[in-house]
Amino acid sequence: MAGRIEDYALIGDMQTAALVCRDGTADWLCLPRFDSHAAFAGLLGTEEHGYWRIGPAHPSGAAPPRADRRRYRGDSLVLESEWDTARGTVRIIDFMPPRDGAPQLIRIVEGVSGRVPMRSALRMRFSYGRVVPWVHKVGDRTVAVAGPDSVWLDTTAETFGKDLTTYSDFTVSPGERVAFTISWQPSHSGPPALPDPDGSLEATEEFWRGWVEHCTYHGPYRDAVVRSLITLKALTYAPTGGIVAAPTTSLPEDIGGSRNWDYRFTWLRDAAITLSSLLRTGYREEARAWREWLLRAVAGDPENLQIMYGIAGERELSEAELSWLPGYENSRPVRVGNGAAGQLQLDVYGEMIEALHLAHMTGLARNDYASLLQLRLISYLEDHWNEPDEGIWEVRGPRRHFVHSKVMAWVAVDRTIKLIESGDVDGPLERWRELRDDIHRDVCEKGYDKERNTFTQSYGSKELDASLLLIPQMGFLPPDDKRVIGTIEAIQRELSTPDGFVLRYPTAGDEAGVDGLEGDEGAFLACSFWLADDLAMIGRVDEARQLFEKLLALRNDLGLLAEEWDSRLKRQVGNFPQAFSHVPLIDTALRLTASSAFGG
Repeated sequence: MAGRIEDYALIGDMQTAALVCRDGTADWLCLPRFDSHAAFAGLLGTEEHGYWRIGPAHPSGAAPPRADRRRYRGDSLVLESEWDTARGTVRIIDFMPPRDGAPQLIRIVEGVSGRVPMRSALRMRFSYGRVVPWVHKVGDRTVAVAGPDSVWLDTTAETFGKDLTTYSDFTVSPGERVAFTISWQPSHSGPPALPDPDGSLEATEEFWRGWVEHCTYHGPYRDAVVRSLITLKALTYAPTGGIVAAPTTSLPEDIGGSRNWDYRFTWLRDAAITLSSLLRTGYREEARAWREWLLRAVAGDPENLQIMYGIAGERELSEAELSWLPGYENSRPVRVGNGAAGQLQLDVYGEMIEALHLAHMTGLARNDYASLLQLRLISYLEDHWNEPDEGIWEVRGPRRHFVHSKVMAWVAVDRTIKLIESGDVDGPLERWRELRDDIHRDVCEKGYDKERNTFTQSYGSKELDASLLLIPQMGFLPPDDKRVIGTIEAIQRELSTPDGFVLRYPTAGDEAGVDGLEGDEGAFLACSFWLADDLAMIGRVDEARQLFEKLLALRNDLGLLAEEWDSRLKRQVGNFPQAFSHVPLIDTALRLTASSAFGG
């Protein structure tokens, strides 16, 4: 069985990523890209579906020992895990060097004290655990080949094959190092270059040190902010600038349930808010790369804007189920692709234009096509803002007039008006000012419940929705407006869990809920950070800080967050690590730091 979600560490090369469990098992790795078929899919099944474990030798049938300590080396994505055994202490260094050639996963075993017997067990299974490769020797190297894929294992340790698995048994003494490297290569190509584990380790640490030096945040939450920034950078696909929502698929929002989705794509919403956080902390190059990715993805067809694309801008993301995988802790189905790609979600226009606006305001060099695209998107919204849509949460029920979608349409128009007023572009200023006023009036009249003094999830509904917390953050209404305060307090009353975190919206258990799906889910971490933001904005700074620090305590020992928190099971749930959780962590830290600076 795979470990708890919070037992995993992320390592990656900004083109793909691996998850390594506390027991030394790499249970998830897609090669060569985030969205490629997994070569290790044990996370969503069993060891039969692929894994790579290195750790102290243990009796057959016993659970592998868990590391006593682990950490990232400084501000990097280099993982160190240490085991204290009866025979001594051993350390494993896991990392994926930023790619210059074949993708590599490098694992270096170091003896710390005593003489520790070790075992490496590598079971390659291509196509999400379904395909057993042909494993054979080529000189001193071992290669696993199936169809278009080949993975090469290089190590100085002796290896042997048994039960369709490649093993190595060895012992390390103090100061002794044994390195293992796997490299992916198209099977029709020749072998990849021989790895240089020590040189790659030095270069990888130097890369991350250099990148983190650009961070402009130096407040009291710097460690949490920097770890979140590193995580967001790791989720960026370096060749194109696209940003994946998470490196995993089908980690459940409800353990044992069916709310399991593939997040290895670039949602315009998630990428845009990620960009905003990077810009606010000094990372303009990522903003430039994302803007170029956006212009290529949307191309000359903004009227057919999708809510998500592949990491290179692909449009076809058809959804399928992998019946041979039993799912994480029997959470079925396992899905690849995402059928929500074809949904209408009007809020993405607002998030995208807000990101372009922030890039412009922070001095990113002007791009004429980006400005033209912004104008064309508003022309589309002008005709479609008053239509129902599927909303921010990608409901699979009927379309509705979601309040958040309308608010973000207002944001899109408002930011474009500001662009025109700055003199950088020309547009029908008066007409769009009227449009902005029309949307604002429509939301306040149809999306607000006067009796309860709260905005609602959709026009005419009684349900609440945590996305309403963004109303003051987007500038739709000022924080001291009684309707804003009423909405915040209503969400605290009706959508909070017993431990004070926030649900996205009500679910209905065994019956289909407002999202058209059966089952429940955990508290949505992004929404909980939004609540902390709002509390700070309305002057309840101490309460905001208490909630923020409770949220920080939910991170695993390495500072990573999944999508949700199961308050009943007291564990992280959903895809991991999740950009949509780490972004608002950064934003709330910035707001609380600013509040403290001004005596809040």
